[in-house]
Amino acid sequence: MYKYTHPADEIRGSKSKKLYNKRIVLGVTGSIAAVESVRLARELIRHGAYVTPVMTRSSTRIIHPDALEFATGVKPVIELSGRTEHVGLCGLVKDPVDLLLISPCTANTLSKISNGIDDTSVTTFASTSIGSGIPVLIVPAMHLSMYNHTTLQRNIEKCRSTGVTVIEPDISGSKAKMPDIDLIVANVIRITGDRCLEGKRVLVIGGATAEPVDDIRIMTNRSSGETAVALASSVFEHGGLVELWYGYSKEPVPSYIPVKHFETIKDLVDLIKKNNPKRFDVIILCAALANYIPYRYHGKIPSGKKNLNIHFKTAPVILEMLREKAPDTFIIAFKTEEKKSNVKKASMNLLKRHNLDVVIGNTIKGFGSHTNEITILKKNGSVKTYKGEKHYLAECIIADVLKNMGR
Repeated sequence: MYKYTHPADEIRGSKSKKLYNKRIVLGVTGSIAAVESVRLARELIRHGAYVTPVMTRSSTRIIHPDALEFATGVKPVIELSGRTEHVGLCGLVKDPVDLLLISPCTANTLSKISNGIDDTSVTTFASTSIGSGIPVLIVPAMHLSMYNHTTLQRNIEKCRSTGVTVIEPDISGSKAKMPDIDLIVANVIRITGDRCLEGKRVLVIGGATAEPVDDIRIMTNRSSGETAVALASSVFEHGGLVELWYGYSKEPVPSYIPVKHFETIKDLVDLIKKNNPKRFDVIILCAALANYIPYRYHGKIPSGKKNLNIHFKTAPVILEMLREKAPDTFIIAFKTEEKKSNVKKASMNLLKRHNLDVVIGNTIKGFGSHTNEITILKKNGSVKTYKGEKHYLAECIIADVLKNMGR
């Protein structure tokens, strides 16, 4: 007999398992941004979540309940019934949901939540969740004049004082818009996941350097920056306070990751001097840095030369500088070798030379590829190898190294 599979089940976990088996109530209120709710619900599902939609009456004038039922496979709760849906999902029960996400959230709903007023399905779910200790994430979306209202700002702080997380909207012209869906999903993963890095300040230095040869030409390498972005994102998702120093690379950085840019080794040296690296608990150096810097030709090297000689000088050793400036910080460095047979020995030499805590060895095959094979060498002599996509490898590094720092 044919068994029907709902479209939501066909995409569940297709992007990642980061929300695998997580149950999320998605509260939708009467902001015009409610038109994004289908896309948001589907993205949560693509990371493995099970989503139950709850709608205010006013939101049904903007998006039809059938659209959210299609998106999630679950009939939206619009009016509470004798089934006490709010208690069954978010009350003091044996198996409550993992999160109440209200996105978009109007000024009206936010102010009601802050003052404990329950006159819609969404506000009742909020009161029940807060009273039961279930995490609540609010994503405001409204006209900027409403968002700037003194009382509303006070109500946002009242919500935060009860443990509710409120994401800042994207201010654009006269609107306080719902931020990127990727940002919302990253915060959902951060709140519902393993917060093993909560409170830890982590610096990721990644990407390539680009050293000028003349006023228009540069010398760089094939580093895409994908590993650095994957690591920074994973640190954020595990509750860490992450900062990314990012070189000359093509991989886009998510909007929720604080970033400082550099191009040359000199730029990076200046960042180290100005930003006191010892304020970080962990530094991860996965950047592909120049070992040699070309002597720069002033102006443009003329075309038509039959032979061109470029002279180089040795670049400063960034690891040496980081260890000197941050003697007690947990430092992880990457070491790239041409041959796999050389990776372990070269990594061990680097670990000892700069008194590092961990070195992650790999080969040049990882450059320009979405996959890599890494060997993790720890100061205590432990050696482990992992292979896969770079986002998966970032999770392996979190689990194997950062979750067990000092052990």
